[in-house]
Amino acid sequence: MPPKPTPPKLEPDILLAKSSTPGAADWQGAYHLVGHTAAVLKSVTSLVDCLGDRLIEQFGLTCELKTLRATARLAAYLHDWGKANDHFQMVVRNDLKSLDQQYRRNPLKHPQLIRHEIASMLLAWEFREWLQQCPDADFMVALAAAGGHHLKLGGKQGKDTSELGEVREGTGDTCLYWYIRHPYFRKLIRYGVRTLGLPNQIQLPRAILERWEVGEIKRDKRQAVLDAFADWEPDLALLAVMKALLIAGDSIGSASAQVPLDIHQWIGAELSKTLTITDLQNVIDARRGNHPLRQFQIDLKEKSTRVTMARAGCGTGKTLGAYNWAQKHAIGRKLFFCYPTTGTSTEGFLDYVQDEVESVLLHSRSEVDLELARTGEEVDNGDETVNETDQKLDSFKAWGAKMSICTVDTVLGLLQCNRRPMYCFPAIANAAFVFDEVHCYDDALFGALLRFLKVVKAPILLMSASFLPTQVEAIRSAVGEPVEIIHGPKDLEEKPRYRFHEVDKPDWRRVQQELANGGKVLWVCNQVNTAIAVYEHAKSLGLNALLYHSRFRYGDRVKHHRAVVDGFKPDAPPVLAVATQVAEMSLDLSATLLVTQIADPAGLIQRLGRLNRRYCGHALDAMFYPEDPKMIGFPYSQDELDAGWALVRSFSGEVNQAQLATWLEQLQVQSQPKDHFVLLDGKWRTYPAALREAGYTVTALLEQDQATVSTLKSSDLPRYTVPLPTEDIKGWQRHKKGYLIAPAEQWGYSSELGAFALKKR
Repeated sequence: MPPKPTPPKLEPDILLAKSSTPGAADWQGAYHLVGHTAAVLKSVTSLVDCLGDRLIEQFGLTCELKTLRATARLAAYLHDWGKANDHFQMVVRNDLKSLDQQYRRNPLKHPQLIRHEIASMLLAWEFREWLQQCPDADFMVALAAAGGHHLKLGGKQGKDTSELGEVREGTGDTCLYWYIRHPYFRKLIRYGVRTLGLPNQIQLPRAILERWEVGEIKRDKRQAVLDAFADWEPDLALLAVMKALLIAGDSIGSASAQVPLDIHQWIGAELSKTLTITDLQNVIDARRGNHPLRQFQIDLKEKSTRVTMARAGCGTGKTLGAYNWAQKHAIGRKLFFCYPTTGTSTEGFLDYVQDEVESVLLHSRSEVDLELARTGEEVDNGDETVNETDQKLDSFKAWGAKMSICTVDTVLGLLQCNRRPMYCFPAIANAAFVFDEVHCYDDALFGALLRFLKVVKAPILLMSASFLPTQVEAIRSAVGEPVEIIHGPKDLEEKPRYRFHEVDKPDWRRVQQELANGGKVLWVCNQVNTAIAVYEHAKSLGLNALLYHSRFRYGDRVKHHRAVVDGFKPDAPPVLAVATQVAEMSLDLSATLLVTQIADPAGLIQRLGRLNRRYCGHALDAMFYPEDPKMIGFPYSQDELDAGWALVRSFSGEVNQAQLATWLEQLQVQSQPKDHFVLLDGKWRTYPAALREAGYTVTALLEQDQATVSTLKSSDLPRYTVPLPTEDIKGWQRHKKGYLIAPAEQWGYSSELGAFALKKR
């Protein structure tokens, strides 16, 4: 005989879905379980109805729209069932000081036995015979989507655990009590009957107990669901769409609890904002001025296929051509213009679409960038966020924007269940896409692009200064239909732009001569410490010098970036800009002399793209000097440096962009693009994983800034973040928002030089 149910301490009159404001008079609308479920179901239904057949078309789904709709609605109905237990109900009442302490639960002291969305899966499984009778719905897909709607299913810290939720230690309890006979849960059942067409009578082959012992949950309940998933072969595209729909729907359904909102009307209004020919013509006309479009830019529109590759050098007008391409492929859609870094995405926003069309800049530090840009300052590289609420609110901007200028992570991160793209999914589901600077993608990012091309059937433009033959083959194989390659203008790419000079050490006299003649010099180093040393020597010589690298506080880095961009404007005085690899993509400038340490071939070509970018009529000098032998491997290996020297030594006399692209495309580069992604290959698992290959830095706060940042709201924290090397970070404390804190004894800082290792200075 099973033990008799022991009544829980709390016997609530209402089952809540979330905490209300302490002292509130009642718990109305979306705060209670039925109200919140109804809000999320309404939002998911509205998403499917507004996007309609575009969802089927965009993701190549084989199911009918009625199946997609019914399954999405069932997932929304189930997603919070697991809140009908005593642990959760006590937690959401914890701030109610008017309630006796024995009826409240502090989750920091006594965590819930299991997360509520995992509990939803386990409880729904008990009702499976009834739920499987939901007309036109796929119960297993709905169950997996419901369990993953907080992105914590089957993985932890970006790694697969294949665990169906954690049964937590330290809860202080040996059991979980279900309120399945509570009037509000019965109300939830009746809502399912009325709204989803579920049978009026629940007939199950077993009784569902109200009390679950911890051992039973660990041993039996979770295993039963895992066994069902073991041999499950779902429609992976349908499952992926379902997960994203529910996460997006839950985010806006939850927001309606705080803000009075007609969900259906708001979603319809925001998603219906799509591009027109006039919108794009405004962008084109504002940028080209009185100059006609080049034939290359016209071809991007007239000769393009659904997936098109634009292979053109720096300064040839690819971006303007992309907006002309969009006049054929993005009308009636939204447009995501994806750059590799936040620096390039902010520049693209400011230079092209701001004030020309309803648009939004999307990356984790965009508010800092735009605020400083409006005051004559600006931008950066890197995308890391620690505040989920801020991400949701920021992502809602994309729902109504006709254009989203963003980092590539905002779109391809969808495949790895990254939060921002999951929240942006309704806009992504009705968009065309431009991916710029594809040649700089690492194997992980390029693999994600290939999988995106295979799954997503939207219009897509890929742009790069060069494509390796292996990349072209992989792209065409992924697309599975004809892909047109549009080449850049020969008259520009074959103009003599560069003269190469190999030197043993930098020629400071040549730099001083260039500045004396009114020129603009760009000096690129491979390490931050090297760049600081060059800058300090330039200042000692009395030169007008600027320093730009990644190791500044973000707010300071934005200012340094803007100072360099402004310093290279034609009417500005002669200047020397000393930079690191950040110059390779995020700086749109045209130098008259380039001085650079040797690097890998792709990096050198990117650096050369800043020299004579706005063609002056003849070739200009590029000086290459060796890496410090002590620094080989940081970040370039000896093989990469040897390949860089091979590029430089392959040319004599005057060199053009076409020659560099041809040389690079003849390299026998071995790559292994990533081919496993959580959203598509994890089946029932749903958790965020890394999109890019692991880097050598971690985003941190400085100990000396703690007094300041302690007074800031979370959205202002990015101003004070600094990327620092991952070496010697063991034992660092962590800020409450997740950032590591660099000890003042290890890292010094100045707004002029940035962060520097004290033991090395």
